[in-house]
Amino acid sequence: MGKLGKYVTAAGLATAIMTIAGLGQASARELVPVDGGFSAGTIVVKTSERKLYYVLGDGRAIRYPVAVGRPGKEWAGSTHVARKEVNPTWQPPEEVRRDKPSLPHLVPPGPSNPLGPRAMVLAHGQYAIHGTNRRDSIGTRASYGCIRMFNEDVVELFERVGVGTPVVVQR
Repeated sequence: MGKLGKYVTAAGLATAIMTIAGLGQASARELVPVDGGFSAGTIVVKTSERKLYYVLGDGRAIRYPVAVGRPGKEWAGSTHVARKEVNPTWQPPEEVRRDKPSLPHLVPPGPSNPLGPRAMVLAHGQYAIHGTNRRDSIGTRASYGCIRMFNEDVVELFERVGVGTPVVVQR
């Protein structure tokens, strides 16, 4: 095995150790220019891009990769953060339970919880911006309408926003 092979093996081992330790891959959030006339403090989700933007003002935003609603579960509109939850308990909605009847009625906080470590419940309580126990779903159309984020990203965003934060979902 040449030097490159040893490096690739060492890098793979380091990634495996980070994953086992719960560190996973680094966040893909980034500071980007933004336009569109949104006020600072607004969350904008662009489902066609599978990106969430937290508008900072002065033409800048933090952009996060997200998972969005699967075909037939997409939605668009304006709402706001109605409630914030740390280590939420998940109660699968009836629609999800119909599709997956083996699901428990409640999933406590922890690694099996699909909401991850934080949830920002949107007005009317049907959808949330939350973490995930399925990192591989980020960047896809995978949910029943919720916006999924990497756990480290949802924790970071959770600290930036308050109840009442405007949320705009665009296709």
